[in-house]
Formats: sequence, C-alpha cells, structure tokens
Amino acid sequence: MKKIEIAKKFLNSSLEMFRCPICHDNFIKVSDNGIVCFNNHNLDLSKKGSLYFINHKVNSEYDKKMLLSRRNIINFGLFNGIINEISNKIPNSSQSILDIGCGEGTPLNYLLNKRNNIDKGIGFDISKPGINLATDYNDLNAFYCVADLTQLPFLDDSFDVIVDLFSPSAYSEFNRVIRKNGHLIKVIPNANYLIELRHLLYGEHKDRSSYDNHKVLDLYMKNYPNSEVSNVKYTLELPDELKKDLVLMTPMHWGKEVNKDLNMDKLSQITVDVCVLDTKF
Repeated sequence: MKKIEIAKKFLNSSLEMFRCPICHDNFIKVSDNGIVCFNNHNLDLSKKGSLYFINHKVNSEYDKKMLLSRRNIINFGLFNGIINEISNKIPNSSQSILDIGCGEGTPLNYLLNKRNNIDKGIGFDISKPGINLATDYNDLNAFYCVADLTQLPFLDDSFDVIVDLFSPSAYSEFNRVIRKNGHLIKVIPNANYLIELRHLLYGEHKDRSSYDNHKVLDLYMKNYPNSEVSNVKYTLELPDELKKDLVLMTPMHWGKEVNKDLNMDKLSQITVDVCVLDTKF
C-alpha cells in the first residue's frame, strides 16, 4: 500500500483528533488530496503521506544525515531501556499516543511494536526531513506530521498519553489535548547521560562535560507537583561502526568548544542516564 493511501486510511479513522490550524475548527472529511475542515479550509497530504501544519519556512539544523545517524543508534538499542520504562507506565488497554518532537520516528515505532500495535500513535516534529523519514515505517496505526509545539493541530482531549522524549515542552498545550485520566510522560537527561560522548567532545573538566537538569525538572514539578519520578540508567558497549553515528546524532557536536581531534578509541561504551516523569491527569 502506498504511503498516501496508508495516511488516508489512518485519517479516515482518526479525523476527529485534528483541528484546523487556520480556524481551529474540526476537520470533517478526507478528500482525494488531503483533509477539509468545517469552514472549507484544505490541507494537502504530501506524497509521503504526511501533513504540514506549518505554512512558513522553518530553519532546522537537524538534517537528514544527522537524523539517519540517530536512527542507526536508536535501532542499535540506545533508547530501548527508556522506551521499555515508558511502556510499563502506559495502561494495558488501547491508547491514543502523541509523540512530542518525534524526529525520524524510530522511538514511536519501537513503542507501538513493544505494545503489540494495539495503540494509535501520532508523531510530530518541526523538522520536515525527520517526518519524511518517519513515514518510511509505513505503520498502519501511526501518522506523522510537521507541526509547531506551541500550536498543536489537535482538538482538546484527544490523547490518552503524551510522550516527550528529550524535547521542549508547552505545558498549556499538553494540558489542552490530553484526556482526563491520561498520562504525560516526559524524559529528561540526568548528569551522566552520554557522559562518555561529552568527555570526548569537551574534555572532562568543562561546563558542558556534564548536564544539569535541575531547571527543567523544577519547572516540570512546579506544573505537576504530584508526578512520579523514576530513574533509568544503563551502559551499552559501542561497536566501532556506530561511533561516528553517536557523535553525529546529537547537537553536542555543534559549536566552537568541541575538541577538533577526536580519539574514537575512547568511545568504547556509552551511558544512558535519564529521569522519567509520569503525570496522571
């Protein structure tokens, strides 16, 4: 089945979740080329079966090369422990899941497969290259779109679960689109997240050689003081062929402070150390 046909099938069963970015009214039908809202605003589907809810140019440094490196590392299993923890926090029944800043789609794909594809998943990102890659999975129960975090193209009370994996947050929008008894699950780095990569890029004694999550954590807990907090930490042996991908997959390698001569032999393993925040509404 072509990507655009998969997308139409998903939209026909889930159109009630989306809202028009122009008038904020409901979409009422799936046309040959896209979707149409109550006030007759049209939004065309791309050939890859995605929707673009942003109609202005977006400058993103997350290019295809970086996103493919990220996909290689995630497929290696870098996030498996994190996504397993997320899966354990989601009710066993079928859920509607929103992935905030889904990138190239692998984490959502892994989560849906982990839960035996009983759920309906929507992933969005500001990066068009990321969304184009995400459609490669051809998931029948997932849909990907380009959208703005601060103006989510979804109706109120549309999602049972919101997953925010290392992405920025817009809590007022999260509160709007999540259903009663829904779960917001946000993952933020702890101090030793990718610590070996930080030491390789910046040395061991600079400000950027570790990560301080207190500002992000404090803001989250201010908004959701009754949240459950759990920590996930593990270390993976890193094959030589993936070392370059690890360097390229994060924004850490950007900037003037990065060491010019990288000794990849030092990158024999990598540590995942994160804080998982779970809020029930």
